[in-house]
Amino acid sequence: MLKSQDVVIVLKLAAKNAAELPWNFASLAKELCMSSSEVHAGFQRAVKASLINPHTRQPNISALYEFITHGLRYVFPPERGEVTRGIPTAHAADPLKKHLLDDGELPPVWPDPKGKVRGQAFLPLYKSVPKAAENDQRLYELLSLVDAIRGGRARERDLAAKELQKQLEIH
Repeated sequence: MLKSQDVVIVLKLAAKNAAELPWNFASLAKELCMSSSEVHAGFQRAVKASLINPHTRQPNISALYEFITHGLRYVFPPERGEVTRGIPTAHAADPLKKHLLDDGELPPVWPDPKGKVRGQAFLPLYKSVPKAAENDQRLYELLSLVDAIRGGRARERDLAAKELQKQLEIH
């Protein structure tokens, strides 16, 4: 059974283009602010779910895209909280925010005391996501798109799915 951090692990591999950049579980764990054993177990679950090719250790991008666009919001529905300081996500973050007009509502944010935006808490897929995304712009954009698919309105979900397809280079 997949856990939410497994999706984060696969997205990190997609963000770093695992085929071109060498990695090991310790380096991946450090970049994701997780333990090596947690990353290794998540990797194994993702292999069982066909989200990672066990021979190449690369993400199965088409399966990942299909899972994110058609199943993720049902398996890992968004949890929203109170108004807080945090890091913008979903439609309030790049690359979606440039395509949408501000509707005047509080933006969704990952709660983070160092965040500069006041908005409605939108709990990330995993607790270390804000810290991991802080050091990897591409991962941040992928996770924001995933959050728009998980918790956005129909138009936001559609735009996010199209942008995710571009970002993952699915043809």
